[in-house]
Amino acid sequence: MDISVKGKNLDVGDALRGHVEDNLGSVVGKYFNHAIDATVMFSREGQNMCADISVHPGPRGLVVTGGFEAEDPYAAFDGALERVGKQLRRYKRRLVNHHHKARGADDVLPALQYVIQPEAENEEVHEDAQPAVIAEMETEISMLTVSEAVMRLELGELPVVMFRNTANGGFNVIYRRDDGNIGWIDPANTEK
Repeated sequence: MDISVKGKNLDVGDALRGHVEDNLGSVVGKYFNHAIDATVMFSREGQNMCADISVHPGPRGLVVTGGFEAEDPYAAFDGALERVGKQLRRYKRRLVNHHHKARGADDVLPALQYVIQPEAENEEVHEDAQPAVIAEMETEISMLTVSEAVMRLELGELPVVMFRNTANGGFNVIYRRDDGNIGWIDPANTEK
């Protein structure tokens, strides 16, 4: 597994880098032998240090993230690692469920993801004006069950997940609501 340790406006020493590589490798290796990569970002938030971990364990394009804030960078990393370890354990437990049918590589639909610049408050809006595209990235829309999509939303700490529902093959969306619950949009279940 490729581990990248970075600091935002601060220097990450060799001792901290070694601590991260040893501990992160062992926790991720406990659940996934062939994890692809991991990134650890340290930053200062006021008086505290913040550690954010992002791990790509490999199966089905999932990314697991976790963060923690503490006075010491070692404590911040250990707290974030504990959160990531708990998420990896839950994900591995769900993957071991042998009741799911085997899926092939054709269960992924290539797509493009765009980042659009928001309109400025003091600008006039014209009807024919197109929003400015800041970034264009390749992504994939996976064939998932609703519970797998919710798991991906929770583990990746994402605001929204679009997927193809294995029950009907249609495109569905799950999202985190403002009240903390999860919403599910399934156009196939609408009355005609």
